[in-house]
Amino acid sequence: MPVIESLFVLSPTGKVIIEKHWHNLISRKIVDYFNEQVAKILAASEDVTRQDVPPILSSPRYQLLNVYRDNLTYLCPVSKEVDPMMVFEFIHRIPDLMQEYFGQVSETVIKENFVTVYQLLEEMMDDGFPLMTEPNALKEIVPPPTILNKVINTMSAGTNSRTRKMPNGMSNLPWRKAGVKYSSNEIFFDIVDEIDAIVDSTGKVVSCEAHGSIQANSRLSGMPDLTLKFVNPRLVDDCSFHQSVRFHKWETEKVLSFVPPDGQFQLMSYRVNLPSMQTLPIQVKPSIHIGPNGGKLEISINLRQTDGKPVEGCVLTIPMHKSTMNLMATLNQGQYMFDPVTKSLRWDVGKIMPRERAPVLSATFSYGKGVTQEQVANAGYTLTVEFLINMYSLSGLKVDALQLFNEAYKPYKGVRSVTKAGRYHIRL
Repeated sequence: MPVIESLFVLSPTGKVIIEKHWHNLISRKIVDYFNEQVAKILAASEDVTRQDVPPILSSPRYQLLNVYRDNLTYLCPVSKEVDPMMVFEFIHRIPDLMQEYFGQVSETVIKENFVTVYQLLEEMMDDGFPLMTEPNALKEIVPPPTILNKVINTMSAGTNSRTRKMPNGMSNLPWRKAGVKYSSNEIFFDIVDEIDAIVDSTGKVVSCEAHGSIQANSRLSGMPDLTLKFVNPRLVDDCSFHQSVRFHKWETEKVLSFVPPDGQFQLMSYRVNLPSMQTLPIQVKPSIHIGPNGGKLEISINLRQTDGKPVEGCVLTIPMHKSTMNLMATLNQGQYMFDPVTKSLRWDVGKIMPRERAPVLSATFSYGKGVTQEQVANAGYTLTVEFLINMYSLSGLKVDALQLFNEAYKPYKGVRSVTKAGRYHIRL
């Protein structure tokens, strides 16, 4: 039996942009049912967003596996028992491939490159079973769009036949094509750590965990065989790897041995075992006081453990009570905006330098009639923080050496560490 029968890609409004059926045709009524269930979930609470919709919803006949990325929904109705993680991994490969082909993913991009997207979906699956998902292999069969390709696709759109280009430069490795040549051989690694944390109103860390990935960009000639060694590989756990990585070498020696794909790819992902007393990079001190007709909000931000690196792109978002009428604020850094529709305050702090004055925001607001002071005070305010710290690794994972085999040249190696906020919440 097929693993995946159909795929529907839905617009932000829930309309079908493109659909592909690999086995039996599934009616679009299932999309209507899915949209109804999503609408019920969103209507249940004002705090629920589209990202909070469960990845699996049930219908009388199907399990609806869905992924929400780039304001688009990828919906796979499944009628038989399957491994859901395999389905989700396949779904995520689709926007990853579109990003590789088109540079961005959106409803407009899919419509403008409809033929190419449909061809990719056709080649990625064989009667409901994932077949080919590596960009280098697919580009040999489905060429990336050019002006000439778009003209040809438009001219042949009315016919059911298309000339399938068979790969002529493939190697024995499906993720890497043969005959790759560069005048300058180089490979870059980005170690990206994301922090998920919940901090209560007293500043105590309720939960804190970190997960990360190593993103690579390979521009190496020939068929290079690489070994990447770390200074402290045992800091990470629950690792998953690109299919090019020899898992046995990691299990026995804690090194990454692989023949890289050409271009950008994710080499591995991992979870970080943080100590219970781990110091968070930044400390946000919020306080809110509610009076009979209004309230006062104060927020300050202090840098803590950043190894002297500045915090960039710092943004704080605070959903206010739904009865909030207006809000006025003063601050010593950045700019703020209060949205009267969503009742949310956004403070774009920007770049925070170490050993400089801490950014502070003071705001006063009023709330409308019909609600009591107690209701506004007990609304349960949660502040969301976004930030980025370049050249700083929360996990402490560091690259020790890169060895090259099977080729005579010496490649240039670049390594960069980045720590950023994931789900980083402060309770007021």
